[in-house]
Amino acid sequence: MAIIIDGNALSKKIKDNLRVETDALFDKTNKRPCLAVVLVGENPASHIYVASKEKACHHSGILSKSYKVENMKETELEELILKLNQDPEINGILVQLPLPEGLNEEKIIDLIDPIKDVDGFHPYNTGKLWINLKPYFFPCTPWGIYELIKEYKIDLSGKEVVVLGRSNIVGKPIAGILLQKFPYADATVTVCHSRTKNLEEHLKRADVIVAAIGKPEFVKEEWVKQGAVIIDVGINRVADETSPKGYRVTGDVDFQTVEKKASYITPVPGGVGAMTIAVLLQNTVKAFKIQNGMKD
Repeated sequence: MAIIIDGNALSKKIKDNLRVETDALFDKTNKRPCLAVVLVGENPASHIYVASKEKACHHSGILSKSYKVENMKETELEELILKLNQDPEINGILVQLPLPEGLNEEKIIDLIDPIKDVDGFHPYNTGKLWINLKPYFFPCTPWGIYELIKEYKIDLSGKEVVVLGRSNIVGKPIAGILLQKFPYADATVTVCHSRTKNLEEHLKRADVIVAAIGKPEFVKEEWVKQGAVIIDVGINRVADETSPKGYRVTGDVDFQTVEKKASYITPVPGGVGAMTIAVLLQNTVKAFKIQNGMKD
């Protein structure tokens, strides 16, 4: 039976430690790190997620400024980003994705000052990740996965890692991170996607599977090697008449069966998802320190 990787516990530890650090920064500078969150549109999931970020900021002693609007022209959004770039009181800028139709996400992300890009999506930061130079910030979910691997001392050096999914948010950056000569990383990484042939064969030989494709319970027990490490990034709603909500939340892995073969596995919820906001807050504190001439 697999060891359950507890993302909730590590997330709480990080946020508690950040509270101590931000209090110390306030004593030293009379300032606190500040995160600006831009939310355009009425996507219910985005509003819930932003509320969670605001609550986590408060817990960690980080100021949070929200810019929530139902409708905004692209030129107005561009003007807001440029204004936040110039505001010395704002240390981190997060534009909640997805943006409504008609707004160019790539163009908006490119406008964010890389030194305030706490989501880690700006080409400056993603480019530095891939050429083995330290970016200002790593993307939150992939770095959260790496933090979990370190916490549980799962050494991936030379191991065979298969990443399911090639998104810019998770798949590509986690592949880039695990390729690096970092402690507990330095792995051999294969990225599989919708055009991959013989997918089952790739999975069966993997020492580690990172599933990030958005397909509920896609990874089956018969595709998993005995003792493999399973990192499940998926968050999917599946209809369930027995649940008061009418649905249950599941990952991209068939947890009930795969847990019996894996050595380590992340649950959904309570695994990787819990780490995303924790890393966002880490990045915001790091941004504050960089912008105030402090060593990280």
